[in-house]
Amino acid sequence: MNSFACAKISGTNDNPRLKGIAKFYKTTGAGIWIAIEVSGLPTQNSSIHSQFYGLHIHEKGDCTPPFENVGSHYNPRNLPHPDHAGDLPPLLGSDGYAYSLFYTGRLTPDDVINRSIVIHSAPDDFHTQPAGNSGTKIGCGVIRQC
Repeated sequence: MNSFACAKISGTNDNPRLKGIAKFYKTTGAGIWIAIEVSGLPTQNSSIHSQFYGLHIHEKGDCTPPFENVGSHYNPRNLPHPDHAGDLPPLLGSDGYAYSLFYTGRLTPDDVINRSIVIHSAPDDFHTQPAGNSGTKIGCGVIRQC
């Protein structure tokens, strides 16, 4: 299976070791598969080896640090959080590394090109409006055809 889009993820100046890749795959249905691999995630507590991080597709493909130009979560139907098309499952990092593969029927291949995938410092609470109280933006990648 070949990916149709990719995003090279980089960290903020406060997280220079954060790097990764997100790959987007077409399905036989309407949705897409997303695979993401990230290393250098910040760890808040060295005695706990795993931590959750928020993950979203944002409206704009501008990952100029500190990632304030990415816009809001991608939300073409103007729904409340967590029903935005760009609301994704959290990443589970272990000792600063995370790998996730999941399917979403909320997005099509045309939806993601030239947008950004953003990693946040805290897990999305799937409740707080407008964006889930998921902390600061720590990683970002512009989604391009590959």
